[in-house]
Amino acid sequence: MRVVIQRVAFSKVEIEGKISGEIEKGLLVLLGIAHEDEEADMDWLIKKIIQLRIFTDDQGKMNLSVQDVGGGILVVSQFTLYASAKKGNRPSYIRSAHPDIAIPLYEQFLAKLKAAFSGPVQTGEFGANMQVSLLNDGPVTIVLDSKNQEF
Repeated sequence: MRVVIQRVAFSKVEIEGKISGEIEKGLLVLLGIAHEDEEADMDWLIKKIIQLRIFTDDQGKMNLSVQDVGGGILVVSQFTLYASAKKGNRPSYIRSAHPDIAIPLYEQFLAKLKAAFSGPVQTGEFGANMQVSLLNDGPVTIVLDSKNQEF
């Protein structure tokens, strides 16, 4: 699993003009799922997302987690995180999990995140054409990959 985490002042996702998910201060998490991903990948990522200290404390240091600041998390599925543009100009998405694998993992990821996190968790809709709005705070953007935990 691969995520792009953005610290936001606010974020929302709309589908066909209707708001599907919306948060104030918190994290926008773009989630990509590969065909080889499993429960251990999501467990590692969920722990990292919740505990990642990227919010500033009273001294201006990034020392607080989303949970510490009472923020929310907005999760948006994004199969394009596994795009490969190695050959040619049209990206290949063969590493992205097929929906029959990805949807159950996505739903399990959300259930585990909601169980582990005390704040609000909002979502987009898997496979939908979504419009995502955000005000990146910082900007702070972090990329995590469960298969490359040193990334």
